[in-house]
Amino acid sequence: MSFFRWVKNLFKPSFSGPQYLIEFRFHGYAKKYLKKQIWDVGKKFKVEGVTRKQVVPHISLVGPFKTRSQKDTVSMFLNVCRKYDFLRFKLSGFDRFDNRVIYINVNPSSKLTQFRKELFNALEPMIRTVDTDYLEPFAFHSTVAFKDIEKKFNKIWKYMSAKKTKPINQTLIRVTLLKEKERKILYEYDFMQKKLLNRKQALNKKGLKKTLQILTSKKSQEI
Repeated sequence: MSFFRWVKNLFKPSFSGPQYLIEFRFHGYAKKYLKKQIWDVGKKFKVEGVTRKQVVPHISLVGPFKTRSQKDTVSMFLNVCRKYDFLRFKLSGFDRFDNRVIYINVNPSSKLTQFRKELFNALEPMIRTVDTDYLEPFAFHSTVAFKDIEKKFNKIWKYMSAKKTKPINQTLIRVTLLKEKERKILYEYDFMQKKLLNRKQALNKKGLKKTLQILTSKKSQEI
């Protein structure tokens, strides 16, 4: 943490209560592909930390963080999200953070980079978050293996880096705000339907089907 940020945090009010996280959750082919990579590492190298909890392939955008006001956080989250629609990115190959994490590369479009930066800057005054949120450029990624892999890291990395992968084009259709400890969805913003969804609406399969239909229609109009 920089000295400037350390001083700035001194003047923030104390933070207590739950942690939150803002992320994009994969769907469709990309979701199946990432799950396959995660379970492949777990099974082949017998690392429980990879698959101990329910696997939810995702890209973290802000957090984990604590906030002085859940209500204000949700309001700011909505205000920023409603300014955007088509946010694209591409998955391409594997990379690593030291000997701690193996992930699939996320190459964001300029609009996605702009969205993430605006969202973070809007929230930053009211939250206390992790140092990685302040990185420039922000390290967009989707984790494949982490936690108890240190002793087997070199073997796992050699195996993963040798894999031949094809780029996967993706569109950010929803962004999820959740309580990090329970990984419980609090709200999702749907960029296709242009509205904020509560937990029940976010988990509704018919609602997701409608979102994907709108995405397909918009893509066909671009051709």
